[in-house]
Amino acid sequence: MRKPVEEDHARIAPLVDEWWGGRSMQDLLPRLFFQHFTGTSTVAETDDGELAGFVVAFVSQDDPAVGYVHFIGVSPSQRGTGLGTALYARAFNDLRDRGCTVVKAVTSPVNTGSLAFHEALGFMRIPDPSTHDVVWRDYDGTGADRVVLSRSL
Repeated sequence: MRKPVEEDHARIAPLVDEWWGGRSMQDLLPRLFFQHFTGTSTVAETDDGELAGFVVAFVSQDDPAVGYVHFIGVSPSQRGTGLGTALYARAFNDLRDRGCTVVKAVTSPVNTGSLAFHEALGFMRIPDPSTHDVVWRDYDGTGADRVVLSRSL
């Protein structure tokens, strides 16, 4: 595991749609994350240099006690090995070292694997205060529903 560099964007971005079973995800991972958020992000590679996974995380500029995990990805060939948990553990440590006491993330309500993974790590679903439903309707635009997750560090 290592900190990402800007050049990692060209390696990682083309793989995310494939890793997400053909869902269009690449646009959610612009180069700016590999330019400005490397101190709290991680890239994992196999012994032979193949990309195994990554996590993009950062500290909220508006609330420095809050960290946010924007993206975590694990190669399908590496799933079930504990890599995702190890990537999150590293992000938790990096965020804690920067003063964060809570970490947040969002995922799609149809991504049941992601929801189960996050809940196994201790994340809780946060209800939308206007509806009290755990699915936030149109969170990221029309038809882009999300589940908001939070975990104490």
